[in-house]
Amino acid sequence: MYEKNGEKYFVVDGHVHFWDGSPQNYNKYGKMFIDCFYGYHSALSPEEYLWPEDKFQKYSEEDIMHDLFEIGYVDKAIFQPTYLLDFFPGGFNTTAQDAVIAEKYPDKFILNSSFEPRLGEAGLAEFERKHERYGFKGVKLYTAEWHEDSKGWKLNDYWSKRYLEKCQELGVKNIHVHKGPTIRPLNRDAFDVADVDHVATEFTDLNFIVEHVGLPRLEDFCWIAVQEPNVYGGLAVAMPFIYSRPRYFAQIIGELLYWLDEDRILFASDYAIWQPKWLVEMFVDFQIPEDMQGEYGTLTPDIKRKILGLNAARLYDIEVPSEIPQPAPVMAGTEPEYPETPV
Repeated sequence: MYEKNGEKYFVVDGHVHFWDGSPQNYNKYGKMFIDCFYGYHSALSPEEYLWPEDKFQKYSEEDIMHDLFEIGYVDKAIFQPTYLLDFFPGGFNTTAQDAVIAEKYPDKFILNSSFEPRLGEAGLAEFERKHERYGFKGVKLYTAEWHEDSKGWKLNDYWSKRYLEKCQELGVKNIHVHKGPTIRPLNRDAFDVADVDHVATEFTDLNFIVEHVGLPRLEDFCWIAVQEPNVYGGLAVAMPFIYSRPRYFAQIIGELLYWLDEDRILFASDYAIWQPKWLVEMFVDFQIPEDMQGEYGTLTPDIKRKILGLNAARLYDIEVPSEIPQPAPVMAGTEPEYPETPV
């Protein structure tokens, strides 16, 4: 929990990893991938939070527990697996790898899983076995992931929809989808947000959390999310711009608040690319610049509380301490209000 100026904030970090990107586990494509990750880390982190590359490639259990919970103010963290078996033969950040820590600290972590629709019926059976083993409430999907001769898939593909139907059957309600900046050697077009529109309309009882809010396709994402009330924005990758480009961050958060509303935006550090400590501190201190407030408004403590933890707590049925103010959702029981458009 974080407290500043008499305000308390319950923090749910909605996007963390425990990866193995070490040379012993990568091929030439895996090296491209982890080097690209490290480039984002180096370019967008304050100097005092920079890691040497060997630590970044494979960090320890002690590192993640210290950075998230001892100094990072995080109350709950959600593991979002990323398999990348074509790049990291031992798995980059699989459900089983994350489970080693999540099961050791069940009061700290929520474990999500993933599915691979290109595995067809066999993959469906394996997905059901994983759910029986781990009982997860969410999945993380990487539509640009390579598999054999395929370099991507879409959420509205036939087999993807079969897996989403299985999610409905199993009660896996939260569908996190990477729709953000490309990562070498993955293909940029495979992260396009258009397929979110199809499945959000078809699967209205599932929540689609678009990780990285579609960047650099923020406008496309917002136009989809405004008409699909089950679409949410995850702030991983957007958050560190609060340090390096604060006016750009103000534009991002301002657009999200205008189109989505304050109940559908989720904080995430994308650990270990960035650390939650400085992101939480800067976000609580952050205000939309005065010359932009006429268009975007201001960030109140209640809005910050929702984004930092209350919205994710609602999606994952996380108990929030009684001392945390819990403002009512602005969208509760309502249909979205569309901006006026010319007829």
